[in-house]
Amino acid sequence: MPRLAFLGPFGTFTEQALRSLPEADGAELLPCPGNPAVLAAVRDGRADMACVPIENSVEGAVPPVLDGLVGDPPLVIVREAVLAVRFVLLVRPGTTVDAIRTVASHSHGIAQTRGWIAEHLPSAEVLISTSTSEAAAQVARGEMDAAVSAPVAAAQHGLEVLADDIADNENAVTRFVLVAPPSAPPPPTGNDRTTLAATTENRPGSLLGLLTELAVRGIDLTRIESRPIKHRHSEYWFHLDCTGHIAEPAMGEALAALHRRCDEVRYLGSYPRATPLNGAGSGAGAPAVPLSTAGHAEFAAAQQWLAALRAGGRP
Repeated sequence: MPRLAFLGPFGTFTEQALRSLPEADGAELLPCPGNPAVLAAVRDGRADMACVPIENSVEGAVPPVLDGLVGDPPLVIVREAVLAVRFVLLVRPGTTVDAIRTVASHSHGIAQTRGWIAEHLPSAEVLISTSTSEAAAQVARGEMDAAVSAPVAAAQHGLEVLADDIADNENAVTRFVLVAPPSAPPPPTGNDRTTLAATTENRPGSLLGLLTELAVRGIDLTRIESRPIKHRHSEYWFHLDCTGHIAEPAMGEALAALHRRCDEVRYLGSYPRATPLNGAGSGAGAPAVPLSTAGHAEFAAAQQWLAALRAGGRP
């Protein structure tokens, strides 16, 4: 039976995203206390795969996940899910708004409900928990008065929903990824994403050169983030998402070019782009429009031509 790690305890948005994936069918789910611990569970062999949030439409990237993906031993993304995030305010039965002095949630949960909390709980102390479900557990244990959490956490922890749909942005979505030790990627679907990270020499134009290798091959860059390299002052990882698959000639050629140009390149997986879940906005996971619709055919034809030349064919 495969073991899948996720940000616990049970009742988190990460659990919801994981259960939407086919890999979760019949698997043993292993809740972990934080995203670094989730990734560590795969690296030390306690889990076969792990589900972690990588970005949301309000706060952007999840830094501990980006930092963890470039660690060792290597991990790659094999699938993703995009989940519409709906927040509720959970309390112990009988609690009123006036009685709330402390409210807890994951940092991203607080960020996505900051306006509602300021308006309805202006005097409450806002505290950060390791997950939205752990915040609900803290309320159940009497450690907090209220939690910003997922609706499913109410039944999980015996709590009441005091306020529903409290997110400041009703169209907010979070993207989750399923990671595993390196293996052959899923086959291309025609609507894929490739994720990678790269470091470059600290000189003028180095990032431009990196991006040019993608642009000249018609590869659409959909996300770029920089994160400091631990223990190396003023050096950074550039994390990139691109449309396309490593099996496609253009993407393969681009990765080879980056390997030549960059100080280090980490291939983090090619995988199908997600179909939005739970009524997520139509923009989430929507197919990107490539710069050249004939790009894949053009690169394949060019490779065939070059192979023929190398074999002594006509120029």
